[in-house]
Amino acid sequence: MIEPVNSETHEVPTWPAASAPSASDETSKIAPKLSVVVPVYNEEDNLIPLHGKIDAALCNLGLTYEILYVDDGSRDRSFELLSEIAARDERAKVVRFRRNFGQTAAMSAGMNYASGEVIIPLDADLQNDPADIPRLLEKINEGYDVVSGWRKNRKDDEIRKFPSRVANRVISKVTGVHLHDYGCSLKAYRASVIKDVHLYGEMHRFIPAYAAMVGGKVTEIAVEHHPRFAGKSKYGMSRIFRVILDLMVVKFLGGYGNKPIYFFGGIGIGASLLGILCWLIAIAERLHKPENHINGNPLFYIGILLFVLSVQLVMLGLMAEMNMRTYYESQKKQPYVVAETRNIDGANSV
Repeated sequence: MIEPVNSETHEVPTWPAASAPSASDETSKIAPKLSVVVPVYNEEDNLIPLHGKIDAALCNLGLTYEILYVDDGSRDRSFELLSEIAARDERAKVVRFRRNFGQTAAMSAGMNYASGEVIIPLDADLQNDPADIPRLLEKINEGYDVVSGWRKNRKDDEIRKFPSRVANRVISKVTGVHLHDYGCSLKAYRASVIKDVHLYGEMHRFIPAYAAMVGGKVTEIAVEHHPRFAGKSKYGMSRIFRVILDLMVVKFLGGYGNKPIYFFGGIGIGASLLGILCWLIAIAERLHKPENHINGNPLFYIGILLFVLSVQLVMLGLMAEMNMRTYYESQKKQPYVVAETRNIDGANSV
């Protein structure tokens, strides 16, 4: 449960006229309960109004919070404006990348630097509405680990909405976690569920699926979505192919991440059985028509090819198994997640 703290001395800064809370403010001495993570890439026109909207949405909740802006190599005045915001408001923190690494990398960095019990990412383009954050927190307090935003009335053109609808159905089918809107950045996560999730490619959209893999409770609520009034969209059709490839990775990790030999070995055994079937058919044809030489039957060579492929797949599975064991043992990781314990010395509930 996210418990409120005494916020009597907390005042809402009215950017840019008001000054930031002083270091003596009692809420600044308490570890934040909430971390808002905002990836930023060339959003100079949106940052000041965005910060005001986030602060207005959070200031009356009675929670300590921080706002983590991750500048993903912006080439406009974004970092300059973020520095000004951070100078006025000590709850605002800024991480700047040396170059553009992408939204997933920015979100991952924000989550790594976040110290709150609940982490809420949202886009910097003002299409996500910070006023929905309290509703996400209410749902988290009902016992969920992930609350996903659903842009039910999405304010984008059909060129962007149609591929998203298709992708959402495919992702839901493949992962078994049925959500209407995987692409919505506005989500709420318990830090304990996602702190060990390593994100690559476009995988930030699959975090609910990762959470479900380790037993997390996932739900969704409808959130507001606004048209973009400033800046340019960073999304293109090329993302579709990257999402498809990342989905294959998610499915593999979810089903065979701990035992890759089952995946590669299973295909290898199937290939060897198919090869044997090709040989049996070739032998049967040779017996039926003795004048046909078995070496002239293409099925004979297809069987050899399939058998060689099966050996290679099994060896690949063994190598993947060794890599998996190296990964876990070198980092002292365990292939399981403990929910809680009782009467175990030195162990706390997770």
